[in-house]
Amino acid sequence: MTGVIEQKLTAQGIVLHEPASPVANYVGFVRTGNLLMVSGQVCFDGAGKLVAQGKLGADVSIEQGNAAARACAINLLAQLKAALGDLDKVVRVVRLGGFINSTPDFVDGPKVMNGASDLMVAVFGDKGRHARTTVGVASLPANAAVEVEGLFEVA
Repeated sequence: MTGVIEQKLTAQGIVLHEPASPVANYVGFVRTGNLLMVSGQVCFDGAGKLVAQGKLGADVSIEQGNAAARACAINLLAQLKAALGDLDKVVRVVRLGGFINSTPDFVDGPKVMNGASDLMVAVFGDKGRHARTTVGVASLPANAAVEVEGLFEVA
């Protein structure tokens, strides 16, 4: 039987795929006590293709960036599932950190990051409300448009 959170994902048409393996000397997540830190996830879809590639403020629209941030959040959830086995063990989404591949004058990073934040609230309800940082950056791996990391309180 699947848990409540996975039922919510299914109802939204979201399928969690096997999380991507790290591409350098790091791990996908680290747990210490009741905190689980998930490494930055770029905006790959389930087939391993980038949802959006390039820079916000140039080649990527806010809507495309928002979809990319949502894809990053789905990848965070896949890492959580791998770490915990059951997403119902998430007590709270504590913090999301968003990195937006953008031109120097792009100021709508928070609108882009809403794609990740909105998904966390849709899935976890009030437990999904979190602190957040959004930073524009000069580049990201594979020229991904967005990368998101997360900190979660877990049981």
